[in-house]
Amino acid sequence: MGLEERRDAEPDVYQPAEDSALLAEAVHDRLAGAELVLEVGTGSGFVAGRISEESNARVVASDLNPHAVRQARGGGVETVRADLVGPFRDGAFDAVVFNPPYLPTDPDNEWDDWMERALSGGETGRAVIDPFLETVGRVLAPDGAVYLLVSSLTGVDEVVERAGDEGFSAVAVSDESFPFETLTVLELLR
Repeated sequence: MGLEERRDAEPDVYQPAEDSALLAEAVHDRLAGAELVLEVGTGSGFVAGRISEESNARVVASDLNPHAVRQARGGGVETVRADLVGPFRDGAFDAVVFNPPYLPTDPDNEWDDWMERALSGGETGRAVIDPFLETVGRVLAPDGAVYLLVSSLTGVDEVVERAGDEGFSAVAVSDESFPFETLTVLELLR
């Protein structure tokens, strides 16, 4: 489903799709022993809810969108309105999980609404991923891990290189191919 169809179906909050399911499944077995997990950009709260149900970890979710915060809280997810990792303590999280806005978007074809913010990664698809990679290390525990979903449309190699610039090694832990893209979950470690 393209950006326009998703906007029309649910104009205020990103609902779970194939990318959400892939991310939730990919982190399932990797969070054993994690005590505190942050999901950035939780949207409906689907991934945070799955992690909470399937692990012993306390899961905190964040989203910039007030409609998403309300929906996730309504689903029982502990949610904070925040831009990326801004309000969180240094070294607080054993794992950070993020399904970022990654669709490359023509700047002449933008709607400037909540659904666009949930999906659009700017011209390169990395307009949110890059600032996330710059800041996530601050809130990560010393032996913590980041799980980042990336699309082939965004340029997985470019994201891996950028993560390396920020001191992370990256390995693909899961991927799934679709007609127009391949989705990959990267595990980032320091």
